[in-house]
Amino acid sequence: MAKWGHGDPRWIVEERADATNVNNWHWTERDVTGWSQEILNELLLRVRVENEDGFCQITDVSKLEGEASINNRKGKLIFFYEWTIKASWTGTSKTGIKYRGNVEVMNFSDENDMDDLDICITACKDQPTTPLTALMKKEGEKEVKLALQGYVSHLRKEFSQGMILPTAKGVSTQQQAQTNVKLDKKNPSGSSTTSKSPGSGVKIPTASFSLKETFFTSPEELYRVFLKQQMVQAFTHLAACVDGVRGGQFRLLEGNVHGEFAELVPNQKIVMRWRFSSWPAGHFSTVTLDFTDRGSETELSVEAKGVPSSEEERMKEGWQRYYFDAIKQTFGYGARIC
Repeated sequence: MAKWGHGDPRWIVEERADATNVNNWHWTERDVTGWSQEILNELLLRVRVENEDGFCQITDVSKLEGEASINNRKGKLIFFYEWTIKASWTGTSKTGIKYRGNVEVMNFSDENDMDDLDICITACKDQPTTPLTALMKKEGEKEVKLALQGYVSHLRKEFSQGMILPTAKGVSTQQQAQTNVKLDKKNPSGSSTTSKSPGSGVKIPTASFSLKETFFTSPEELYRVFLKQQMVQAFTHLAACVDGVRGGQFRLLEGNVHGEFAELVPNQKIVMRWRFSSWPAGHFSTVTLDFTDRGSETELSVEAKGVPSSEEERMKEGWQRYYFDAIKQTFGYGARIC
């Protein structure tokens, strides 16, 4: 045994009372199979593509076999996952005719690059020929890959928290990675600034962006979608906690998104303090929703400020997919009622 104060500095025995597996220096493992199955199922069920022939979407995930785990050895995180996936897709033509098919992914694992995935998309044998099969094979395959990539990102960025314990200086390797934010992309339509994350003492570059989307419903109905817990759970397909009053808290997508309602103007405006759980502690963006009545439709304007610059694209894509597209698909606000 090394003398007190000698040996590898990562064994900070003199600074920890338990002196047990300090910094997870020995091999530690966390099983994330159950969590992975839920996330994969949720992401795959959001796959939807559309063109002039109609639209296709994954409607059922019948097989999710495999396992996943996060391992730590000498302060290094190692991710293991291996899955066999089978799902069903349904296509609907512009004339309302339904078609059915299957999606199969055989080699989704940490050993294969996303470009090397073998994704087999077919129509059911009893189905007539339809251009929707080609749509699903081309654009649907891309969306399936994006869903699987989203799972890997969740696994690496958010579920690994706590696997690396504090070092002798009191800051974990993971915390250092989160606070050393670099500006990856500039927003030509918005503005980039630098803000200090409360409680972290670290200044991070931030950006602003705006989005607009049209929904074929009234401002009153669309306003309710964001404030009613049952409606939020409907379009996210997950349990959510939503207190739709000024100062009320919200938590959705398994806690990956949370914040509070800072200002509410009935049927006209919602201002939220909004964040991903993976952002530096205490840092929120300000998201303002403006509802404009356009007769038979509502124009929703979204303005986000104080977004960590490295998260700008992720947040834009998330709002488009998990808010706009999901709301239209769930409540039928994407189709004009004649």
